[in-house]
Amino acid sequence: MEMLNVKVNGIAVSVPKGSTILEAARIAGVEIPTLCFMKEKNEIGACRICVVEATGARGLVAACVHPCSEGMEIQTNTEKVQKARKTTLELILSTHDKRCLSCSRSTNCELQKLCLEYGVDGGAFEGFRPVYDLDVSSPHLVRDNNKCILCRRCVAVCEEQYVSVIGANDRGIDTSIGCAFKKDLNDVPCISCGQCTAVCPTAALTEKDDTAPIWEAINNPEKHVVVQVAPAIRATLGEAFGMPIGTNVEGKMVAALRRLGFDKVFDTNFGADLTIVEEANELVERIKNGGVLPMITSCSPGWVKFCEYFYPNMIDHLSSCKSPQQMTGAMIKTYYAEKFGLDPHNIVVVSVMPCTAKKFEIGRDDENAAGLPDVDVAITTRELARMIQRAGLNFTALPDETFDNPLGDTATGAAVIFGATGGVMEAAVRTANDWLTGKDNAVVALEAVRGTEGLKEATVNLGGTELKVAVASGAKAAKEVMDKIKAGNPDGWTFIEIMGCPGGCVNGGGQPIQPQYIRDTVDLKAVRAKALYSQDEAMTLRKSHESPIIKELYGEGKWFESYGCHKAHEALHTTYTARKKYNY
Repeated sequence: MEMLNVKVNGIAVSVPKGSTILEAARIAGVEIPTLCFMKEKNEIGACRICVVEATGARGLVAACVHPCSEGMEIQTNTEKVQKARKTTLELILSTHDKRCLSCSRSTNCELQKLCLEYGVDGGAFEGFRPVYDLDVSSPHLVRDNNKCILCRRCVAVCEEQYVSVIGANDRGIDTSIGCAFKKDLNDVPCISCGQCTAVCPTAALTEKDDTAPIWEAINNPEKHVVVQVAPAIRATLGEAFGMPIGTNVEGKMVAALRRLGFDKVFDTNFGADLTIVEEANELVERIKNGGVLPMITSCSPGWVKFCEYFYPNMIDHLSSCKSPQQMTGAMIKTYYAEKFGLDPHNIVVVSVMPCTAKKFEIGRDDENAAGLPDVDVAITTRELARMIQRAGLNFTALPDETFDNPLGDTATGAAVIFGATGGVMEAAVRTANDWLTGKDNAVVALEAVRGTEGLKEATVNLGGTELKVAVASGAKAAKEVMDKIKAGNPDGWTFIEIMGCPGGCVNGGGQPIQPQYIRDTVDLKAVRAKALYSQDEAMTLRKSHESPIIKELYGEGKWFESYGCHKAHEALHTTYTARKKYNY
């Protein structure tokens, strides 16, 4: 590989030919500020915050796109550079809604941070400022173009997801980011993945805050308020309180939820174990009875919505199983309500999810086992963090506590790894391997489907039968899988796991915001997933069918007679809708 010798602020470094100034600076340990830049996703040099001086260049150049040359000397912090950046920030603020005190991103806003560093208060260029109505049409997201800085990160990530429902409209001072023909977000094939909210540097795109009805329910003595927490939350919530990425905070999380006033704190891992036994049974039935194959998992509502929009003729490949969130909600309002003599009408089920699409999922049809919505309110990791902060809880000082019975402390390691791409597949294989061989086998660690790649494949031997499986994460990889199935399934897959977000739930659109520099330099997906795999390895029970509550639920004379029985289908399975791709 040909190397180039350059100097960054007098620091000599060697970089591969083709490297940008920004890459050279990072190698030299010098951080250049950026706003529009996203590594390998949005390298357009649009915001001009990253300008530097460099020999051989005319004037200031954008470090994120300008290539290095042999012997180049780069200055990243001269008076000229600082003045240019400050002017650019003042121009950005001239059309920006500066009501920072009540903004959900205050103190965690990349624009605010830069303005603080450069001493910018937004008064230099007063004049015309376009005013936009908020788009609150979708159940999961608020779009506030009054806070948009036109960095186009959201556009890039939406394109990466193959959805591409947002882009630049109009020109000049009238330029705004929105949907084609200025349609509302609810009128285009948005899959609700929320990846745009995770990369927005300001609060132009945020999840809908649904915490108000939770506070109201907690303060209503007639309501029995139950919270369930997805497996990925324990690996990410700590980031919102300054803890290292990948810290497992399960115990402190449970303690915080109890102190917020929830009557019961349950684990969505219960629903994950339930999903596995129902899904594994469905797969076996499809194989034996000539059902539609390959069967594809249905845990991710973003992926399900993607399939309904872009492959509506192929929804019969989806497992009919509800997601763990919905299964847990269904069991709370049926099994748990009956067991403890509670009226389902007085139970409020709250779910804490890594995913903004869960806000959409709770309103889907056929998700009402008790004749009521299985889940009443779905909030993100970020919303839970704000609730904890509002309650004045010192999160890092809380003691470790355990989930409540009966739907809390009986989950398995197989359920924990649901939060990482490949986790559902591995969990299903562990159970299927025991069922098909009729014995208690060693725990399967399906390394071939671990990792953060978009598409992974493996061949597994289950009871002497070879099964070809695939795992995809992110809508772009999902498209690749569906196109292959449409072409006749040349790879011979029988079972496929698909997650709507790249890397799975640990990288969901509702996870804690990390500045783009961290997203560019740390593999969040891998670090967060490691926490889940570590917990799985430390657990005694690591197969879903070994869960005590699963054993209690299934069998003659029990709540469910057998896996996939009529009562289980009524409570734990659902249907799908072929959606119109466009509604213009």
